[in-house]
Amino acid sequence: MNKIDYNILKLGDATLLSGEVLLNAKLAYKTYGSLNHDKSNVVLLPTFYTGTHERNEGFFGTNRAIDPEKHFIISINMFGNGLSSSPSNASPSQKGPFFPTITLWDNVYCQHKLISDHLNIKKIALVAGWSMAGCQAYQWASQFPDMVKAILPFCASAKTSHHNFVFLEGIKAALCADKDWNEGHYTSPPAKGLKAFARIYAGWAFSQTFYREELYKKLGFNTIEDLLLDWEKDHLENWDANNLLTKLATWQTNDISFGPHYNNDFKQALKSISARTIIIPCTQDLYFRPEDNMIEAQYIPNVEIRPYDSPFGHCVANPGNDIDFEIELDKGINDLLSF
Repeated sequence: MNKIDYNILKLGDATLLSGEVLLNAKLAYKTYGSLNHDKSNVVLLPTFYTGTHERNEGFFGTNRAIDPEKHFIISINMFGNGLSSSPSNASPSQKGPFFPTITLWDNVYCQHKLISDHLNIKKIALVAGWSMAGCQAYQWASQFPDMVKAILPFCASAKTSHHNFVFLEGIKAALCADKDWNEGHYTSPPAKGLKAFARIYAGWAFSQTFYREELYKKLGFNTIEDLLLDWEKDHLENWDANNLLTKLATWQTNDISFGPHYNNDFKQALKSISARTIIIPCTQDLYFRPEDNMIEAQYIPNVEIRPYDSPFGHCVANPGNDIDFEIELDKGINDLLSF
C-alpha cells in the first residue's frame, strides 16, 4: 500500500450527508484501459471493506469479461481505506477519532464528482463489486439512476440487515476492548484488539462447511491456527484501527434510501433503479444473506438473481478462491455488457 501507483483527486472541503464537513477531501483512484470514442465503455469498480484498487485487479484482465483492452476501468478507493481521505491521513483537526461519519451516499456523491466533473464521463456501462463495493453499486444505481446502465453486486446488499449490523458490532467490540485502543487516541497500533478483530472476522468470512471439510488447506494453510495467524498478520500490517472503524460505521449505515432523494423509503429507492441488474449472492455467505437480496428483487424493475453455492461463503469472491465463481461472475458481466 506504500507504492504510489494511483491518482489523487483533491475535492476541497466536502459537505457530508450528516452536515459535517470533510476537510481537504481526496479520492484515490486508478484507471485501466482507454475510453472509446463515445465514452460508452466505462466500468466502475469501487473498493470493498479491506480492499484497495490493487485488490480489484483480481476481477478483470485480458480475455476476462472486464478487459482493459476493451473497457475503461475506474477503480475508486472508498473513504477510510487509507488511500482516500481516512482517519490515518486526514487534516490534523480530523485525524484519528475526530474523523467525521461517512455514508455510502457521501462516497458515491464524491465519486460522481470524479467521474462526471473531472473525467467528463456522463454514462457508466457497469458498476460492479464485492461486498461493500457491491453495496456501492446499488447506491450508484439509486443515487444516479440516469447515469448507470447496469450493476452487478455480488455478496452485497442494498441495505445492511440487522443481523449483519450485529456481526459488525461484535468485531468492533473486540477491537475497542483493547485498552491500547484508548477511544481511538492510540499512539501505537492496538495489536491485541486488531488480532481479536481478525480472528472473529475469520469465523464469519467462511462457512461452517469450509471449516468442517478443512478447505483452508486448499488456501495453503495446514491448520485453522495457521489461517487465523495469517488474518492477524494482515490486519496488523495493513490496517489502521480507526480506518477499520470508520469503514465499519459506513457499512452499518448502508441503506440506499438514506439521503435527500427517497427520505428513507427503501422500497421506493429500489424501484428507482433503472439499471439492468444481476445480483450474485453466495448461499453460504453468513452475513450478506440471499434472503435479503430476494426481498430487494421484489422492487427492482429489471433484476435477476443468480445464487451461487460455495462453502467459501463470503470469501468465495476473493480472487483465486473459487475459479467456478469467477466463471459465473464473468458470465453475468458479459450478459450485462452485451446489451
